[in-house]
Amino acid sequence: MEVGSLPMELWRVILAYLPLPDLGRCCQVCRAWRELILSLDNTRWRQLCLGCPECRHPNWPSQPHLEPPSWREALKQHALATRTWTRNGPELQSSACLLFFRRRKDRRVWHVGPGCEFETLRGALGVVGPYDRVVLHPGVYEEQAEVSLKVPVELVGLGRLGEVALLVCMEQQCPTARLCNLVFMPPWFSTVVYKTSWGHIQLDNCNFEGAQLQIRGPGTCQARFCSFSQGSSAHLLGVVLSLLDSCDFSGSDTASVTVEGPPVSERNWACKHLAALARTFPSGSCSSPKGPQASSTGEPDPPHGNVKKERVSMEDWKRRTGGDSGCQGTFIEDGWSDGEHSEREEENRDSERNDNTKKQFTLDYKIPCDHHSLSHLLKLRADGSLPLASSPDPPSLTPEPLTLQQELERDPEALILGTSTLGCILRRCLFRDGKGGVHVSNYGQARLEDNIFRGLNYAVRCIQNSTIVMLRNEVCECRASGVFLRLSARGLIAENNIHSNGEAGLDIRKGANPTILCNKIHSGFRSGVVVLGNGKGSIRSNLIYNNKEAGVYILFSGNPVVSGNHIFQGQAAGIAINENGRGMITENVIRENQWGGVDIRRGGDPILRNNYICYGYSDGVVVGERGRGLIEGNHVYCNKGCGVWVMSSSLPQLLGNYILHNCMYGLAVFCRKDPENIEAREGSWPGQEGIGGDAGIGERRGVEGEGREGQENFNEEGELFAWESDLDSEDERHSARRSISVALVEGNCVSYNGAVGLYVKSSEALNVFANLINSNRGPGIAVLQSSQLTRLVTNCILKNSRGGITVEKDCRVELRGNGIYENSGHGVRLSGNGQIVENDVVGNSGYGIQVSASTDIKILRNRVQPAQGCGIALLGPVKGVVHDNILFQGHPENKKTLLHMDPGNESCVLCNNSILRHNNSCTSAPPWVLDNPPPRPLASSHAGLSSSQYPSRLGISMTARVGATVESGCHSGSMFCSIL
Repeated sequence: MEVGSLPMELWRVILAYLPLPDLGRCCQVCRAWRELILSLDNTRWRQLCLGCPECRHPNWPSQPHLEPPSWREALKQHALATRTWTRNGPELQSSACLLFFRRRKDRRVWHVGPGCEFETLRGALGVVGPYDRVVLHPGVYEEQAEVSLKVPVELVGLGRLGEVALLVCMEQQCPTARLCNLVFMPPWFSTVVYKTSWGHIQLDNCNFEGAQLQIRGPGTCQARFCSFSQGSSAHLLGVVLSLLDSCDFSGSDTASVTVEGPPVSERNWACKHLAALARTFPSGSCSSPKGPQASSTGEPDPPHGNVKKERVSMEDWKRRTGGDSGCQGTFIEDGWSDGEHSEREEENRDSERNDNTKKQFTLDYKIPCDHHSLSHLLKLRADGSLPLASSPDPPSLTPEPLTLQQELERDPEALILGTSTLGCILRRCLFRDGKGGVHVSNYGQARLEDNIFRGLNYAVRCIQNSTIVMLRNEVCECRASGVFLRLSARGLIAENNIHSNGEAGLDIRKGANPTILCNKIHSGFRSGVVVLGNGKGSIRSNLIYNNKEAGVYILFSGNPVVSGNHIFQGQAAGIAINENGRGMITENVIRENQWGGVDIRRGGDPILRNNYICYGYSDGVVVGERGRGLIEGNHVYCNKGCGVWVMSSSLPQLLGNYILHNCMYGLAVFCRKDPENIEAREGSWPGQEGIGGDAGIGERRGVEGEGREGQENFNEEGELFAWESDLDSEDERHSARRSISVALVEGNCVSYNGAVGLYVKSSEALNVFANLINSNRGPGIAVLQSSQLTRLVTNCILKNSRGGITVEKDCRVELRGNGIYENSGHGVRLSGNGQIVENDVVGNSGYGIQVSASTDIKILRNRVQPAQGCGIALLGPVKGVVHDNILFQGHPENKKTLLHMDPGNESCVLCNNSILRHNNSCTSAPPWVLDNPPPRPLASSHAGLSSSQYPSRLGISMTARVGATVESGCHSGSMFCSIL
C-alpha cells in the first residue's frame, strides 16, 4: 500500500497500535515508510520507551523533566545495552552472511513464586540452564545463606519496581548474569547483597536499600537506572572496567561509590564491549587557535588564545565603577605634599603660583628629548593607534579562555587522560543527600561524566596516587569542599559546573597534581580553588567567579600553574598566595574583585606573569608582609585603589608591567608600621591578632581563616599537619630567577593613574630602574619616607601633572641617569639627602631642580632646562656640592636665575657649572641638543649597576668658556661658574 493513499495523520493513528517488532519491519519496506515510522518519535516511540518495564525515563534521575533528542534513539540504546551480558560467545570471523545462520541459544523461562514451578529462588537456581530466564513474581524472597550463581542466568522481577524484593547475598561464579527490576535488601548475616570477582554482572532498573554491591577485578559491572538508597554503596576493587549509568545514589553513610586499587592485569570478556559503550569523549580535531599579531611597539602581546576586543573609554569605566566617586579624594591639589616645607620654600611656592596666574611660559627654546631609550613605548603603533603608555583610554584587548579542544591540542597528556576508559565509569548519575559521592584510592581509576553531586559532605575524593577524570559534572551544595585531591592524586577535571559549596570548590593538597580545564567554579562560600601542602596542578581556562573568598588560594608550599583563567566578581581577592605558597600564575584575566586582584604575603613567592588585573574595587596587586615573587609583564589597570601596593617588609620583583588608569597610586610602597595604612591594607589576621576588626578587612581574615579550617579538616581525616618536612630549600626555590636582597621595580610603565605614579613611604631600601612614569595626576615619583636608600636610576618621568620627582625631609635617595621631561611642576623637588647625578631635567613647568632643607646633597653632571623658574634652586641652609651641571635657558622672558642659591649659604659648594643663555638679538632658536650622551635614560645604562659602578663623570663638549661671576647667592668661598 502506498503511503500517499491515506492522509499522514491517519497513518500515524494506525501505526500507533503496532508493537515494536512490527514497527521495525515497517521501517524496512521502503524509504517513504521509514520516514513515516521515524515521524512517530514523540508519539509511539515515546510510548514504547516509557512503557518498557526494564528502563526509566532516558534522563532519569538527574533531569527527568527534559525530553531526549530522540525517543527512538533512546530506546535503541537501551536495547543494545541490555544485551551486553549475552555477548560473551566466540565472535565469528568468517563472512557476515553467516550471522543469519547463527544458532540462537535455547532459553527456558522459569517462574518463581507462590503457585509457580518454584517457590524459592534457591530452588530455581539449582535447575536453570545457561542463559535461562528466571521470572520472580511479586513478593519477598529471603535466603538464610549465601546463594551462588554457577551458570549464566537472567533474574527478572515481574510487575512494577518494588513488588519483588530479595533479602539475599549472592556470589557470582559464572561468566555473566543479568538482574532486572528487583529490590535488594541485606540479609541478617551480611550487608553485601551481590559480589563477583571474575564474571560480568548487568543490573537494570534495580534498587539497593541499605546494601552493598561489591565488584572485584577482573570482574566487571554494568548498572543502569539503579537506585542506591538508605546507606547503600558500590565498592569496586581493582576493577579493569565497570560502567554505572543513570543511577541514583542517596543517603549514604560513607562514599556512595568506592574505587580502590589499580586495575588488575587480567581482563574478562566484557571489557571490550563496555569500552565501546564508554567511548563518548569528543576526540575530533579542531583548528589550532590563532595567536594575536605581534606588536612592533615593544609592548607585550596579549596572552595566546581567543582575544576579545572590548572598546573601553574612560567614561565607560567611570560608569562601570560608579562614576568619579571611586576616585574622589585621590587627586592631588596644587602644592600637594605629605611632608613639611620650609618657610622660604612656601614663599617661593606662593610667588611662583602668582607668577603662573599671570603668564604661563612654554618652551620657546625647546631641546629635543623624545629619542631616549624608552621612547619606543610612546610611539604610534603600525596601525596608527596610540600605545598603552600614551593612550588616555584603558587597554581594549582582553583574552578569552581557550576551549577544551584547544587546551587538549596543546596538552597531549591531558588528551590521553580524557580518552582513557580504565577503571569505574560513572555517567549521568545523581549523588544527593549523603556523606560522600565517589572515593578513589590506592592507585584506583575512575571516570565521571555528566553526573550531578548535590547536598553531600563532599562530592569526589581522590587520594593515594589515584587517577580521576571528571567531565561535564555539576558539583554543588556540598557542606565541605566539592572535590578533594590528596597524596599524589592526578587526573583531568574539565567542563564541570562547581558551585555553591561550603568550602573550596576544589581542594588540592599533598602532592596532588591534577589538570583542571574549562570549568565554571563559582558562588562558593569560601574559595574557588585551594592548593596547599605541596599540592600542584595545572589550572587553565576556567571561569572562577563570585566566590566569597579568594578565587584561587595558594599556601603552605602549594605550587600550581594557574593560566588563562577568568577570575572575576569575587567578594575577596582574585588570587591569594600566603604562607610560603608559590605558583606560576600567567595569562589570567583577574577583574572586578572586591579586594586585591592578586594578594601575596607571608612568604608567598609566586611568578605572576602576563596577567590582566583590572576593574577591581580595591588594589590590583597587593604584596603584603614578607611577600615575595616575580611580578612581570602584567597589565594592571582601572582598579579603584592602587595599581600595585607593596609593604616595605616584602621583597618582590616588579618587571615590565603596565600599571595604568588606576584611581589611586600606580605603585605604592608603604612602611609596615604606617598607622594610616596598616588596618586598611594588612587587616587583622585571625590566629595572629584575633578576629576583631571591621568588615573592611574581611578578605584578609577570610583567606587566613580558610587555612585554619584546612587544618581542622586534616585532623578529622587523621592526616598530619606537618608541612615543614615538605618545604623546599630557599636555594632550590629561587634558583630559577634573579636573586635580590632589595625590592626591585624595573622596566614598568606607570601611566594615567589618579594620584602619584610611584609613591614611597618605606623603611626599607628600594631599587627603581628603567621605568616609564608618565601622565599621572600627581607627581611621577613621591618619596615621603625612606630611612634606607631609595635608588631611582635610568627612569623616564614624563608629563606628570604635579611634578616629576618629590623627595621629602629625612629621606635618602639616589637619582641617577633619569630623564625628567615636561612635567607640570618642578622636575625634582628634594628636601631629603642623597645624590642627583647625570639626569636630564628638561621642559618642566616649575624649577628644574629645587633643593631645600637638605643636609647632604650632591648635584652632579645634570642637564637642566626649565620652562620657567630656576634651573637649580637651593633654598635655605642646604649643605652639599653642586658641580659640572649644564643649565639651558628655556624662555626668553624667564627672568629667574638659572642657578639660584639663597644668600648667606656658606655650606654648599658650587663648582664648574655651565649656564647657556640665548642671544636675544638672534631670531632663530638656539641649536641646543642633548648629545654625548643622547637624552636619558640611556639604553646602555644597566639598571642593576650599583652607584660605585657608574663612571665618575661624563665628558661634555664645550666650544668656548667665558669666566664670569655667579648670578646669585654664591658665597665668597665658592668657585666661579661658567657661562657659554
